[in-house]
Amino acid sequence: MSKTWRPATQLVHEGTLRSQYGETSEAIFLTQGFVYDSSEAAEARFKGETDGFIYARYGSPTNDMFEKRMCALEGAEDARATASGMAAVTAAILCQLKAGDHIVAARALFGSCRWVVETLAPKYGIECTLIDGRYLENWEKAIRPATKVFFLESPTNPTLEVIDIAGVAKLADQIGAKVVVDNVFATPLFQKPLELGAHVVVYSATKHIDGQGRCLGGVVLSDKQWIDENLHDYFRHTGPAMSPFNAWTLLKGIETLPLRVKQQTASAARIADFLAEQKQVAKVIYPGRKDHPQADIIAKQMSGGSTLVAFELKGGKEAAFALQNALDIIKISNNLGDSKSLITHPATTTHKNLSDDARAELGISPGTVRLSLGIEDAEDLVEDFAQALSKVKS
Repeated sequence: MSKTWRPATQLVHEGTLRSQYGETSEAIFLTQGFVYDSSEAAEARFKGETDGFIYARYGSPTNDMFEKRMCALEGAEDARATASGMAAVTAAILCQLKAGDHIVAARALFGSCRWVVETLAPKYGIECTLIDGRYLENWEKAIRPATKVFFLESPTNPTLEVIDIAGVAKLADQIGAKVVVDNVFATPLFQKPLELGAHVVVYSATKHIDGQGRCLGGVVLSDKQWIDENLHDYFRHTGPAMSPFNAWTLLKGIETLPLRVKQQTASAARIADFLAEQKQVAKVIYPGRKDHPQADIIAKQMSGGSTLVAFELKGGKEAAFALQNALDIIKISNNLGDSKSLITHPATTTHKNLSDDARAELGISPGTVRLSLGIEDAEDLVEDFAQALSKVKS
């Protein structure tokens, strides 16, 4: 495939494998195993002396196409498709650590991601330090002799904080640690963590990559050496493999990723500006606005805003619930990146398991709401918010 293709072309054509039938759409290979022409051929394949597929838990033609297409978009040498975004996060972190190692993680994480580093990893003797990741000095102060991994989201879920990926990567390189970045909120179109110095990138493909609420999926991307030395055996033996059917669904979704994200981002900017003018709204956070607290970092590392908006209502939980319940077009759901606009109340959904103090540290108040914009007409969404806000006490 051509390395000069632009993303929109790559996402339609990159990595395509056609069978002897010459199908236009990618084929779904729903098989657990593969057959060999001879015993010698099977032996050679298991030794790695010849290319080919062995078992669907290790890989399949459909999954391979999805992985190659993601590599082309991300600028990565290799990838592994996983059953879900959390399978990708867990594999990317645990595959390279052992008892006695240390993780430094930004405290602003999706609830399940925080559980992996704060609760699961210590069960296996891996220690973790959570920090306010917005400040590079906090990363530096948290370093120990056993620090092996820096883990972060940027922008973060749900308050859309932004972390200086290049700055964190520079610190990691000084001590031989690896930076793992969850890049879901930025999408691979607006932020390239590997180009900024990160070593591993993970996605929940369930979000923008599918983009239509159909299936679960995840992907881990890095250089080939890191995949071979860390993820390869972990992946083969623990079995977080993606279903070929889901891989095919994601291949169909990724074809329209640039079109959807462009519309979603334009709508997010429009809604953010509208909400900022409403008397019921105390604060709006959007990476595309000049008043974002880390606007200088955004200008350096992101080429676009986001499809998400976070805002805080003055009336707390009562106002947040009243707003959500009054919306017509915009649906209440904890998913994001969908073609449908979705809204959720993090304190009672995605981050409900955190203590009140932990949520307060992250800036998640009872009035905080996270909005994921879809591909509907932006003016219809504005009108939907206007009628819903009219029912919320200021």
